[in-house]
Amino acid sequence: MKLRFTPDALTEIDAILAGIADISPSGAANVRNRLDAVLDRLADQPRCGTLTSSPRLRRIVVRPYSYLLFYQIAEDAVVVIALRHAARDPVSMPDAAPRPPPES
Repeated sequence: MKLRFTPDALTEIDAILAGIADISPSGAANVRNRLDAVLDRLADQPRCGTLTSSPRLRRIVVRPYSYLLFYQIAEDAVVVIALRHAARDPVSMPDAAPRPPPES
């Protein structure tokens, strides 16, 4: 299957890799290589990720790094929706249910 990326996903990937490269260029290359391997696997086996609470949305962990790759399977492609660090606030994840407003 082909891989497609949302504009937000491309922005997130670029920002994550740039942030890592500021600290360690070789670390950024390692993360990029692993991400590429996960993306290759998704192109071959799109259902290898775990279903989320949102219909049609899946996620896969970019091991050994703590990044979650969120994607959907379209008719002709795997569409990458987001890449997030697992330590981020769960509400920022694409499959997160909205939080109720705080009580006054």
